[in-house]
Amino acid sequence: MPNWGGGAKCGACEKTVYHAEEIQCNGRSFHKTCFQCMACRKALDSTTVAAHESEIYCKICYGRRYGPKGIGYGQGAGCLSTDTGEHLGLQFQQSPKPARSATTSNPSKFTAKFGESEKCPRCGKSVYAAEKVMGGGKPWHKTCFRCAICGKSLESTNVTDKDGELYCKVCYAKNFGPTGIGFGGLTQQVEKKE
Repeated sequence: MPNWGGGAKCGACEKTVYHAEEIQCNGRSFHKTCFQCMACRKALDSTTVAAHESEIYCKICYGRRYGPKGIGYGQGAGCLSTDTGEHLGLQFQQSPKPARSATTSNPSKFTAKFGESEKCPRCGKSVYAAEKVMGGGKPWHKTCFRCAICGKSLESTNVTDKDGELYCKVCYAKNFGPTGIGFGGLTQQVEKKE
């Protein structure tokens, strides 16, 4: 039957597809609403479609139907299986699991394998990578990375250290900076006349 003035036929519903609503895939035209996985009905786009002959699938369903089978193939936990392959004539031997002791693991074995965690000089607790800030050559918690005198939060631009303790530049200058004329006292030297 001739197609008078209309568009191509949709590969899913066989109705006319006009240019404004057309998506082309694998030489076939589809309505935007019909462009969905033949198995799970998930909406598709150019990045998620996988075609097999005249059928379209999402990449996950395509992999399940036409992809490689066996151990090591699949994507994510949805593809994990406890199938032992016995229905295929394969024999599966499970190795015996060692008995676990009721005691906790030996901390010296842990530290030998992973190293001892660094301790914060301020609070003495372990410093983990997510909360670690370096200052004065030592690791600090972000919350402990404060001036020892005023408690102001420090940054790499305003931190100074003395004897293993951190200070902001203002407190350091007041307490440990140079003193005398021209350093916070008189700004000019006055000559005495005799």
